[in-house]
Amino acid sequence: MHLVSLRFTARSVIRTTPEQLFAFHELPDAFPRLLPPGETIRVVQTAPNLEAGSRTIVRIRIAFLWVTFESLHTGYDPPHSFEDQQVRGPFRSWRHRHIVEPHAEGATLIDDIEYTPPFGILGRAADGIVIKPRLRKVFAFRHRVTREYCENARP
Repeated sequence: MHLVSLRFTARSVIRTTPEQLFAFHELPDAFPRLLPPGETIRVVQTAPNLEAGSRTIVRIRIAFLWVTFESLHTGYDPPHSFEDQQVRGPFRSWRHRHIVEPHAEGATLIDDIEYTPPFGILGRAADGIVIKPRLRKVFAFRHRVTREYCENARP
């Protein structure tokens, strides 16, 4: 059976250098900072760093079920990008590239996610109703937190 991937991209210009933007993601408490309030998420294991081979494990409540989402960092190119992929979780596939690009006003943060929902055609049908709206909400929060930290940080 051929799996069709879907894509979600969030993009924000942040008034900081690409190096400072990337460094924010390497802070020991960056991941917990990026968890939106109101999302029912339990952190089981935080990756010690962003380098390839490190893992993050969370439990996410989806409807009335708790689901384990385990991601493995598979790419690391500071200060340009890092990548993680789901090795266990609710999606058939999930690849999340975190990209930092120079911009005339500072740096652009791009979260590029390629994923295949579960449940075949039902999952694809739920994409516009459930998955994409939740991704928009989560990444709007994450980008706001990142912007506030980076634009107010003192060197």
